[in-house]
Amino acid sequence: MRRLTLAAPVGVLVPLVLLLGLSAFLRTRSLDASLWIDEGISVGIASHPVAELPGLLRQDGSPPAYYLLLHAWTALAGTGEAVLRAPSLVFALLTVPVGLWGGWSLFGRRAGWLCASFAAVTPFLTSYAQEARMYALVALLSVLATAAFLHAFVFSRRRYLPVFAALLALLLYTHYWALFYALGMLVTLGALLATAPPASRARLLRDGALGFGLPGLAFLPWLPTFAFQLEHTGAPWSNPPPTNALLWALALAAGAIVVARLGEDADERRALWGLALAGAVTLAAGWASSHVEPSWANRYLAVLVGPLLLLAGATFARVGRLGLVAGAAVALVWALDLSPDEKSNVADASAGVAARLEPGDLVVSTQPEQVPVLAHYLPQGLRYATPLGPVPDPRVMDWRNALPRLERTRPERSLTPLLDSLPPGSRVLLVAPAVGDGSRWQAPWTSLVVRRSAEWEAAMRGDSRFRRLDAIPPGTDAAETGVGVTLYRRIGR
Repeated sequence: MRRLTLAAPVGVLVPLVLLLGLSAFLRTRSLDASLWIDEGISVGIASHPVAELPGLLRQDGSPPAYYLLLHAWTALAGTGEAVLRAPSLVFALLTVPVGLWGGWSLFGRRAGWLCASFAAVTPFLTSYAQEARMYALVALLSVLATAAFLHAFVFSRRRYLPVFAALLALLLYTHYWALFYALGMLVTLGALLATAPPASRARLLRDGALGFGLPGLAFLPWLPTFAFQLEHTGAPWSNPPPTNALLWALALAAGAIVVARLGEDADERRALWGLALAGAVTLAAGWASSHVEPSWANRYLAVLVGPLLLLAGATFARVGRLGLVAGAAVALVWALDLSPDEKSNVADASAGVAARLEPGDLVVSTQPEQVPVLAHYLPQGLRYATPLGPVPDPRVMDWRNALPRLERTRPERSLTPLLDSLPPGSRVLLVAPAVGDGSRWQAPWTSLVVRRSAEWEAAMRGDSRFRRLDAIPPGTDAAETGVGVTLYRRIGR
């Protein structure tokens, strides 16, 4: 086993600190930007007592690990934008030394430094290091679990078996795409069994039963909640998975044959094709599943960071000087690929109208999932509603059967009764999404949100009982999830 030694601090610690400094510089540029939809949902759920989280997540459709962590963190540190994103920043930075350890211990020093360099600058981690969501944690766990899998099942270092089992269990409790990752690793284990000498197959089979059985047992208490979420929530906002994702999966599967030839010995060859196979199966499973039930988002590919990072580092390392030059070029391009400063203008839009709102005023968001982030920025004491109806807890988006519920709504059924209940002098803040050219609004949910937004905006404009006081449009340079807000005041009965 190749050991990462700190005996020569100039040779290890100094470059590592420099890489971490570069990574921190890249990953703190937008740390205090406005929260966007998903972050508002994260903060809203995490703001509830721990005992309530399992029930709330039945509405959201996620496992609990990240929300428990965020709950504990916000209780200690508060809810400012940079504070909320600090855990994700730490997870992304930790991926750098973890990548160094994983690549070095499996494939040697050069591979370790390449893995660390890629982890330090990859735009994927740079983006999610600055987001109060679970994806930086998923990426970190993916690297750790993948390295532990190779140590345990390829290099026969059995002390890593409980490490892999614990990491896989934690992944399952962090994001459900860990199921596709587990499938990829399980298929890889099957391939390792098929190619292993007969004398070692019984041991591999026993180790596999422990390595995958223990996380399965650990997940059993959450299984009823997962089954409920699978039936009643989902991702109706998700667009169909792109065809090129399947092409990448096929390329990885084919590449398994090629990269195996780069290994210096039989174990390295098995590790290399195992990484490519695991990545291919994970990606293909996610792609296929998303054609059955909408569940595709590029951020979910965080589960692939482990196999792809280690595969890239090892492959570039084995190509020689050309690999080093190519690896340096990739790292440079990634370092220059800066993430956008803002994903939402909700903070600015809320600040523009907050002083004119009073307790009891009504906030109507035509995009229901915007409510938690609006509630984070707007004053307390406001009432909230969406085309789905009044919102009893504005910190939570209820995704249960959301699409059929939204299909059944009409302004005269939902909006008119709300407006009728308001006394003269009350204010209504109408919040609608910035649709732009509509290219990002083609999924069943998002296309319906566009239609409902147009209907509700027209209903408000046509109600003579309400006078428009002010409007803050999203602007031509609106962020991806920007909003426009219009403030109305009731002047008559």
